[in-house]
Amino acid sequence: MRWIWIDKFLEFNSGVSAVSLKNVTLAEEHVHDHFPGFPMMPECLMIEAMAQTAGILVGEARKFQEKVILAKINKAAFHNYVCPGDTIILHANIESISPEAASTAGRIMRGDELIAEISLMFSHIDNNLAGMEFPEDNFVFTDMFNSLLTGFVDKNDTPEQTS
Repeated sequence: MRWIWIDKFLEFNSGVSAVSLKNVTLAEEHVHDHFPGFPMMPECLMIEAMAQTAGILVGEARKFQEKVILAKINKAAFHNYVCPGDTIILHANIESISPEAASTAGRIMRGDELIAEISLMFSHIDNNLAGMEFPEDNFVFTDMFNSLLTGFVDKNDTPEQTS
């Protein structure tokens, strides 16, 4: 099972930036379990939501030809917490991209309020320098992830994926 931590994209500028949305609800078990008696979205899951937003942006910039994985969290500064009923907007920008890796910078907002600043590094593991073998199929960008791009990217531009 894969966990998707974003609900949809609001904007998608290929190779440049993406904006996604996440609605936080009481129906999500992790909201209750993190701090019993004080339901909130854990910061680690906000980092993962940013990694999914930025990772899809990086993958699409190279036509999903590589498997893109989170390699490093350069910065994760949180300024407030997020509770059930909140909608957060994740803004991701590509700072640099090469055949081996990419770096991104992002902000998480609740309305006009800055919730977090997150900078991430991604590795294109098909172009890794360690010589390791990986499965041929793209296990990162599955149909489930690609469905988030509906309306933003022409389906004819993406290769066949497996779920």
